[in-house]
Amino acid sequence: MTAYMDYKDLANETIDDARAQRIADGVHRVLDRIARAEYEAGRDEGSVTLLAATKTRDVGEIMAAIDAGVHMIGENRPQEITVKIDGLRYACGERGIVLGASDVETVESPDLTDDPEAIDRLPVHLIGQLQSNKINKVLPDVNTIESVDSLELAHKIGRRAAARGADVGVLLEVNESGEASKSGCDPDAAYDLALEIAQIDGIALQGFMTVGAHVDDEAAIRRGFAHLRALRDRVRDSHAEGTARCDDLSMGMSGDMEYAIAEGATIVRIGTAIFGERDFK
Repeated sequence: MTAYMDYKDLANETIDDARAQRIADGVHRVLDRIARAEYEAGRDEGSVTLLAATKTRDVGEIMAAIDAGVHMIGENRPQEITVKIDGLRYACGERGIVLGASDVETVESPDLTDDPEAIDRLPVHLIGQLQSNKINKVLPDVNTIESVDSLELAHKIGRRAAARGADVGVLLEVNESGEASKSGCDPDAAYDLALEIAQIDGIALQGFMTVGAHVDDEAAIRRGFAHLRALRDRVRDSHAEGTARCDDLSMGMSGDMEYAIAEGATIVRIGTAIFGERDFK
């Protein structure tokens, strides 16, 4: 258990109206930024999905973001998923939403229909690093693991997913900035690695993820994002086995999302601009 979980009840479901309104305002501001960036980049409205990065946020805070228009959430740590998932799934079920890698039958809600296409689904992504001993903890709940950066980890995920009888989506994380503090595979190795991962049973390669360079240089930041887009296009256009669904580019955070959208992001991971600064790291 991480230290901050001793001080904050992440399963808490109740927040005051003022806090809920601040979160809603944050969501609306971010959605406006996304729409403006899509327009300025000449992209279709709605081509970018807002993922709320919910590290250290409790159930009540996350549900306030969902109520305000968030349609995807991303957790950094398997421990947090374990603590929050039941409360989130129940609250989403009350709203007619199937959360994460859930079967419709497991969600008790009078609002759910028998038509799978008519059901509102809200994906859960793991966006933080995943240790192999935590794979079984996240597979029942997450739709996509964004932080796969090695063939070894991909094989371990694939074996466990195949044993459960359901594929799990993965994004290959690429360290486009080359910063030692960041995880992700070497950009020069990413193409071959992606093609190998795409062939693993139990895995659906859905695209790529990166963290923008931590520099005050728009050109440098955009260069990394543009390289990832070109990599995605190259893999998808290869028509190699398992690459047909390789569409997503998860890149861009609160400070650089406009650059990422201009360079083709399909998912932006936003925490601070929605929830405010974290009390815990």
